[in-house]
Amino acid sequence: MSRRCELTGVAVLSGNNVSHAHNKTRRKFLPNLCNVSLLSDALQQKVRFRISARALRTVEHRGGLDAFLAKAKDHELSPRARLVKRRIAKKLEQATA
Repeated sequence: MSRRCELTGVAVLSGNNVSHAHNKTRRKFLPNLCNVSLLSDALQQKVRFRISARALRTVEHRGGLDAFLAKAKDHELSPRARLVKRRIAKKLEQATA
């Protein structure tokens, strides 16, 4: 399983540990990933994602999973998240028709 947020695409970054003597050694900055079940209003069911804590805050700020996925760019989403986005769009389209 990759260390990548399924909604925002945040992944592992690399950088340097810098000591007091200014010696530099390579290190990794890991994203704060959480396993979360988010409720989709359109689908009326929970969807499990592995997302960063920052992405969870963003989902809540935008008004839920449906609103977040409506604004999200497809290239940032995981294949599973893209599938959920298409299912939500299809369900909303059926509801309006």
